[in-house]
Amino acid sequence: IGDGTDIGNGCDIGDGVSMGENCRLHAHVTIRERCKLGNRVTIQPGAVIGSDGFGFLMGDNGRYVGIDQVGIVELGDDVDVGANTTIDRARFGRTIVGEGTKIDNLIQLGHNVVVGKHCIIVAQSGIAGSTKVGDYATIAAQVGISGHLKIGSKSTLGAKTGVLSDIPENSTYWGMPAFPYKDATRQYAALKKLPALIKEVRALKKELDSSGK
Repeated sequence: IGDGTDIGNGCDIGDGVSMGENCRLHAHVTIRERCKLGNRVTIQPGAVIGSDGFGFLMGDNGRYVGIDQVGIVELGDDVDVGANTTIDRARFGRTIVGEGTKIDNLIQLGHNVVVGKHCIIVAQSGIAGSTKVGDYATIAAQVGISGHLKIGSKSTLGAKTGVLSDIPENSTYWGMPAFPYKDATRQYAALKKLPALIKEVRALKKELDSSGK
């Protein structure tokens, strides 16, 4: 535990954990065994760093069997983690959050996720296992990202975006599934006109039917 680090009431620090200088763990934070925190890391109440990843296989008896999660979580310098956020340990290797990244409340990062430097991840977003996020990415509120994807550096994902495929660098995406922002807004605008269009088509069909054509 580095000089100047402050550990709040009710925190649970596992065996083999290392923390850098001037970290701040607020009340009831859990840091599971062997995880690593850099310098000046701040973790808000109730967050869990290094919980087991979601790994199960169907056994011969028709029941799911847990797979050992033997990796760790590594948080870089100046990372902030919000309240009740969970960052899963890797199955093997490391789940990584890069230097300067800021994570809001109620975020979930799955096992073996890698988040780059100076990213923003906003409330209630979730990133499934083994996805890699580049540097300076912005992930807005309630974004869901599937596993084993690549989110490019300096990309932005609008609120409630559902990401099912890779996102290129320096881009802005929105919608479910995610589309480039301009395309997504055009689709949304067209969708709002759909009820009136259906009404018009029904009226035209009724007119055609009554004319016998």
